[in-house]
Amino acid sequence: MIRRSTAARGLAIAAVLSVGLAACSTTSGGGDGEGSSDPLKIGTLLPLTGNLAYLGPPEVAGVGQAVDDINAAGGVLGNDVVVENADSGDGDNLQVSTNSVSELLGKDVSAIIGAASSTVTLNVVDSVTEASVIQVSPANTSTTLSGYDPLFARTAPPDTVQGQALGSLMLEDGHQKVAFLTMQDDYATGLRDNVQKAIENGGGEVVYGGTDEGTEFAQAETNFSNPVADALAAKPDAIAIFAFEETKAAIAELVTQKWEFAGKTYLCDGNTADYSKDFDPGTLEGVKGTIPGADAPEEFKQRLNDWYVAENDEELSDYAYAAESYDAAILVALAAVRGEGTDGQTIADNIRAVSGSEEGATEVSTFEEGVEALEAGDQIAYQGVSGIGPLNEDNDPSSAFIGVYEYDGDNKNIWTKVVEGSVAG
Repeated sequence: MIRRSTAARGLAIAAVLSVGLAACSTTSGGGDGEGSSDPLKIGTLLPLTGNLAYLGPPEVAGVGQAVDDINAAGGVLGNDVVVENADSGDGDNLQVSTNSVSELLGKDVSAIIGAASSTVTLNVVDSVTEASVIQVSPANTSTTLSGYDPLFARTAPPDTVQGQALGSLMLEDGHQKVAFLTMQDDYATGLRDNVQKAIENGGGEVVYGGTDEGTEFAQAETNFSNPVADALAAKPDAIAIFAFEETKAAIAELVTQKWEFAGKTYLCDGNTADYSKDFDPGTLEGVKGTIPGADAPEEFKQRLNDWYVAENDEELSDYAYAAESYDAAILVALAAVRGEGTDGQTIADNIRAVSGSEEGATEVSTFEEGVEALEAGDQIAYQGVSGIGPLNEDNDPSSAFIGVYEYDGDNKNIWTKVVEGSVAG
C-alpha cells in the first residue's frame, strides 16, 4: 500500500482519558443488545497520494481530532476508539484503493471513513458493504451514490446542491454563454451535468463541453491545446473547469491562449485549491470556486492545525472537507453508542437517527453531549461543524452549505460567502 509516513504516524491515535461508558447504559438505542461489544475500530481511506493528496491532511486531521475528542469523553461503550489508516490514492490508479480496502477489512474495521473521490468509492464500496462494514464519505458528491447501499452514507451533499449553487453563481455574475472543460470521470461529468441544468433553467446556454457532446478529456491529461482552442472558438463569456490535478495544465493553456480569467472563470471542489506556488501572482485573481461545506469556525480550524502539527510536524494549508471528516467520525461513534454495538450493521442501523432524523430529537453539538442525552433516554440530533442537516432516506445530508471562494492576487482561494441548499430524497 502506498502511504505517506507522516500521515501514517498522524493516524496512530494514542489512547486518552476514559471514563468508562457501560455498554448497557443507553436506553434509547436502536439495537437489540446483540451488536459487537469489541472496541470500535475505524478505518480511513483518504488521499495520501495522487491528484487529491491536498485533501488528505485536512481530512486526516478531521478524523484524528474527532477520535481524540471521542476518547477524551470516555470512548465508545467503555473502550477507546482505534484508527487504522490507509491511502485511497485517486481515480488514476484504482489498485491503490483496492489494496487498501483489503488491508482494512483484514484488520476487522467496522467503519471506513472515505474516500474523497467518488470514482474511488465506486471502485471499493461493494467490497466494503458486502463485508457488513459501513462506509461514510466526507467528500463524495456523485449523485450515483445517493441511496447506493444502506451501509453507505456521506456527510457531503450530492452534486445537485453544488451544481445549483455554481450554476446560479455564474448566472448572477451575468454570464449567459458558458463553456465547460470536463474530465472523464463520474464526479466531474455528474457535477457538470448539474451545473448545466442550473444554467439552462436560468436562461443561459452551454456553448461548449455540454452533456453528451463527447468533449471530456482523459484523467491525467497534460495537453490542453485543442480543448482550450475549441472552447474559446465557441466564444463563451465564462468557463468552468471540472477536474482535479489536470486543472493546472488547463489553466496554463488558457494563459497561453490569452483567456482573461478575472470574473469569467469558475472552479469546483475538486480544484478550488491554493495555487500560490503554481502560477505567477495575479494569474487567478478574480476567479471563483465552490466547495461543499460552511466555512468552519476559526477555533475549530486552530484545533485541527494544532493536532496536525503535533502529529506530523507541519501545518495545514487547506481545510476542505475537514469538518465533514470530523462529523463523519462523530456520527459513527454516536451510532454505535445508540445501537449498543460497534459492528458495521449496528452503526448503519442507527446513523440516521443520531443525525437527527427522529421526531423531537434533542440537539447536541459534541460527542459527549450526545452520549449524555442518549443515556437520559433521548433521541438526538447531532449538529456538527459542517452544518449539514439530518441524513435522509438515501443517507445523504438533507441540507448542506456550499462555500463560495474568490482568488486573491496570490492565487489563494479566499472564502467569501455561503449558500444553503436542500437535498432531494
